[in-house]
Amino acid sequence: MKKDNRKKTSLLYKAVKWLVWLFYPKMKVLGTEKLPDEPVIIVGNHCQMNGPIACELYFPGNRYTWCAGQMMNMKEVPAYAYQDFWSHKPKFSKPFYKLLSYLIAPLASYLLSRANTIAVYRDSRIISTFRTTVNKLSDGASVVIFPEHDVEHNNIVYDFQDKFIDIARLYYKRTGKELTFVPLYIAPKLKSMHLGDPIRFSADTPIDEERRRLCDYLMDEITDIARGLPEHTVIPYRNMAKKYYPKNTSFE
Repeated sequence: MKKDNRKKTSLLYKAVKWLVWLFYPKMKVLGTEKLPDEPVIIVGNHCQMNGPIACELYFPGNRYTWCAGQMMNMKEVPAYAYQDFWSHKPKFSKPFYKLLSYLIAPLASYLLSRANTIAVYRDSRIISTFRTTVNKLSDGASVVIFPEHDVEHNNIVYDFQDKFIDIARLYYKRTGKELTFVPLYIAPKLKSMHLGDPIRFSADTPIDEERRRLCDYLMDEITDIARGLPEHTVIPYRNMAKKYYPKNTSFE
């Protein structure tokens, strides 16, 4: 029997989540029949803040989402938020966004530390991230990861950082089970989230090859899902002026 190990949340968190749900566009999750009846890692396009928000509000089942650890620590929020969200803004507006990064710090850290999140770090603390992730998977929860970083891949997704694949090796060592990864394309402009065909980790393949094989598959599958949908604007990983947002039908 799967253990429901989701965090206990405060009344304030529940109230804010309800307000976000009230005003954020309602999203349909399509393709849930492709989810295996076992813990999986769902890998999606970040589409700025839409990915984490949409998954927290609408993705079904017992699941946790990877979240930048800096956004869960009030002292670290300003520097991280400014660099990650607003560093590409026009020069004249940067003082405003620097101020905003400080203003959002208390609420952002409070909410994200109480959501169904796992803190992610890029330094030695990554060991804690991986250990917590494997614990959640072993307890029956699925985990949502948005592995894009600021390297262009195509008009749908940015390139994936590939070390998250190592979770599958750790999970296999603990359980003897080969973990499944499920691609997810989030299309806020269509008010929908689309699951693709799963792919399973191979414990017998060298980890470098598995990182490349799985990441290539997941990026290609997300791209194919997006390009098979009606024409719409893709919300990219990078925070840029909306006039530069690509269409899913662009193939440059």
